[in-house]
Amino acid sequence: MALHPAPEAGTLEFGVGTGRIALPLSEGVGRVTGVDSSPEMLDALRVKLKDGGDVDPVYGDFRTYTSESRYGLVYAVCATLSILCTAEEQQQAVRRAAALLAPGGRLVIETHNKPSILDLHEGSTRTTYFVPYPEPGTGVQTHSTLLDGGLWHCSHILYQADGSTRVGSEVTRLTTPDDVDGYARAAGLECEARMARWDGTPYSERDPMFICCYVKP
Repeated sequence: MALHPAPEAGTLEFGVGTGRIALPLSEGVGRVTGVDSSPEMLDALRVKLKDGGDVDPVYGDFRTYTSESRYGLVYAVCATLSILCTAEEQQQAVRRAAALLAPGGRLVIETHNKPSILDLHEGSTRTTYFVPYPEPGTGVQTHSTLLDGGLWHCSHILYQADGSTRVGSEVTRLTTPDDVDGYARAAGLECEARMARWDGTPYSERDPMFICCYVKP
């Protein structure tokens, strides 16, 4: 919320999913327009909206999404940008975000930090690691593979509190802050800040995620 330059100017999320970010954010900044290409995710969001929240679910592809509205804040967090598996697609999404910003508006992107992921592999193309969750007996085990073209394949086993497991996999494209800065400059945005965490911790190559902020002149 502190990164929003003008809540009254409107808010747009690329990759809103089930509203994990947009719903609580809307309590502080007002209506959030949430774009997602998954009908299932948007249906789940609509169910949550019955319990409150001010989010407008919109079916669309954030590489091509257009609107008459212009927004004070556009954001793509939780590694949404990384699901686009080519540099051209990622550039296209940033260009779309820039076009939807009002003058003085801010674009915020949070995604995987390539140097950190490479360090995790220690020179190997494959590795396995486990991240525990706070609740005893829970966590996620990831089988991680680096592919050609900067792609990252992960197969996850999620261990849940009731003793059950869930399995999923994904392929994403790793980027650096320099990559995203390049996309933003090409879209006419000015680079403003790099962070490792939402509390303002400065960027480090050791951190698994990074956050970049850009302003539209």
